[in-house]
Amino acid sequence: MQFFYTDHIQVPLPPGHRFPMQKYRLLHEALVNENVLTEDQLYPAEVASDEDVLRVHTEHYVMGLKNNTLSEKELRPIGLTWSPELLIRSYTAVGGFIAATDSALRNGFSALLAGGTHHAHADRGEGYCVFNDFAVAALRLLEMKKVKKILIIDLDVHQGNGNSSILGNRDDVFILSLHGDKNYPFRKVPSHLDVGLPSDTGDEDYLSALAGALRQISHLDYDILFYQAGVDPLKEDTLGTFALTFDGLMRRDRMVFEFAGNKPVAMGLGGGYANPIELTVRAHVNTIKVAKEYYLTTMKTW
Repeated sequence: MQFFYTDHIQVPLPPGHRFPMQKYRLLHEALVNENVLTEDQLYPAEVASDEDVLRVHTEHYVMGLKNNTLSEKELRPIGLTWSPELLIRSYTAVGGFIAATDSALRNGFSALLAGGTHHAHADRGEGYCVFNDFAVAALRLLEMKKVKKILIIDLDVHQGNGNSSILGNRDDVFILSLHGDKNYPFRKVPSHLDVGLPSDTGDEDYLSALAGALRQISHLDYDILFYQAGVDPLKEDTLGTFALTFDGLMRRDRMVFEFAGNKPVAMGLGGGYANPIELTVRAHVNTIKVAKEYYLTTMKTW
């Protein structure tokens, strides 16, 4: 199994910034130190090509980012300070998820230990998302005829408005989003199936809603599942509205893997903003542990 990381690129952010950029390095270290993964399973992500990024994003937006010519008004919704390092990391995250999708098609499961940037639209970034890695990887697979249909299960607490604006009207992609109905983004773009849940939703109500949503899509025929495994439904998350526990998140992840069965799965981490940051790192580690347990048992490969 292959896991791709981006923490070899350090992005400077102002002191006190709310985006926990260091979680990626801390996660990498925890996975190795706790013997969840070995270094030979971890691969530095490589930059995506302009050709791939431009499958989704407009030339004005991409060239504006590359040349640092976007206006303050255009940059403000992203919520991250422009820097050469941010640009390189954004290209690298897309490249990492592309690599994860190719690896999943070969091996059954792969993950980018970052990504899930589902708020980025074709012509702009939003909500800490510069480029939309899921959308770029999806259109690449479809246009190269590597797959005929893609299922996206997005369980970040925030609805993936960028995914929906880019892919929501396509017949060869199906997006299931389960999210906080009162959470960002406040103007949501409809997915193929949206399940909005109230604030303070806990484990049992959440898992019941997820089970119901999975039943609704059990008839779908698809070639690969993209899983956005955000851990911001955690009760302690500072930008989420749900009240899930570590156990609830692990049960959630197991439900998704069991639903996928033997279908290839490519996973992106998604959000996580708990304070202290160690809670977010622990939740992400748990997701990888659940994946390891499932695929060791069912596919005998890891």
